[in-house]
Amino acid sequence: MSGGILEALRVVEVSAFIAAPVGGMTLAQLGAEVIRIDPIGGNIDYRRWPLAPSGSSIYWASLNRGKRSVALALNTPEGQEIARALIARPDSPDQTGGILLTNLPAAGWMSHEALSRHRADLIMLRLTGNHDGSGAVDYTVNCASGFPIATGRDAAPVNHVLPAWDIAAGLYLTTGLLAAERARRKDGQGREVTLALSDVMLASVGNLGYLADVQVNGTVRPPMGNDLYGALGRDFMTRDGRSVMIVAISNRQWRAIGKATGLTEKFAMIGPMMEVDLDTEGGRFQARGAIFALLEHWCAGRSLAEIAAAFAGSGVLWGPYQDFGQLLAEDPRCSEANPMFGRIDQPGIGNILAPAGPLGFTGQARLPPRPAPMLGQDTDEVLAEMLGLSAAAIGKLHDAGTVAGPASFETIQAR
Repeated sequence: MSGGILEALRVVEVSAFIAAPVGGMTLAQLGAEVIRIDPIGGNIDYRRWPLAPSGSSIYWASLNRGKRSVALALNTPEGQEIARALIARPDSPDQTGGILLTNLPAAGWMSHEALSRHRADLIMLRLTGNHDGSGAVDYTVNCASGFPIATGRDAAPVNHVLPAWDIAAGLYLTTGLLAAERARRKDGQGREVTLALSDVMLASVGNLGYLADVQVNGTVRPPMGNDLYGALGRDFMTRDGRSVMIVAISNRQWRAIGKATGLTEKFAMIGPMMEVDLDTEGGRFQARGAIFALLEHWCAGRSLAEIAAAFAGSGVLWGPYQDFGQLLAEDPRCSEANPMFGRIDQPGIGNILAPAGPLGFTGQARLPPRPAPMLGQDTDEVLAEMLGLSAAAIGKLHDAGTVAGPASFETIQAR
């Protein structure tokens, strides 16, 4: 775990699902010690699909790589007291802690007010659904964002499987955590940092100009399917049944398309005919139907391999559509040729290719990917290291059902 740029930072995570686990894993990939506390038997996300043949959750393991796992009876005063002691543990000379990351209801013993009585400078990152504290998840936030309507056709919404708001929220949480920790270094004050998932969506829609467009122009972006709004871009079918995305957002890229496809002269006829300037994004967008017709015919007469050869080194901005299997099998960026990737032995799942953190720092070696722990794998070690408990004391906690671990998915299923 040594060597990361956040090596001296310790974070306790009490979470479920995507947003907070993404935040915690991002910090762990940068070298922070992230201790995830779960109830005995696992939290609500511990069995979420997809599953390996063993029954282990590939989903859970993928979102918790590089963390340490502690399993406690969080529904008991004894389990809560241990969790509180881990969260509020004083700093050591070589490690800074007192930081809690959660997207679970933070009331009672786990409220910032209650925890601050045990450590005054406690930092708590808390994710909610809406700003008023009411519930929301990525799916209910996304449907209200306008994007499924704009992505569809004829106002029929199209959902997507990417939990974009959860991922963005997880990264916002890491930014808030590091900002609060930096401020604490200056003034010694603890803070509760709150983030609403729906506010992540609203900020993004506003920052991209969609709210201002309605207010200033009185227009709503229409459903356009796969067409790129305000510029040139769309999907095209190849002769061998694959699809490619071709995009031009600059004049250089637009000219490159014409040169690589041999369609420059035919493209040149479109501007005067439609009375638009094809050297502008707006002009190309208005004339996209005619441009697309030419590109459809060109792509339909060629295989994906032939299109790749024609576009290689041409300056054309393009990419093939891939399913997850094709991404793994065909894309060299998703392989050990990319220094972000490495192979790990994941308990309950097997030997797999996995990504490390995507950030690179000059003079700082990138930490390799590390497997997720089994549930409760580090319970005994963490209690001994951080709380100074003896083996006998930890044994009594096991006997009382206050702590558990390590446990495989199969063991938990059998209980």
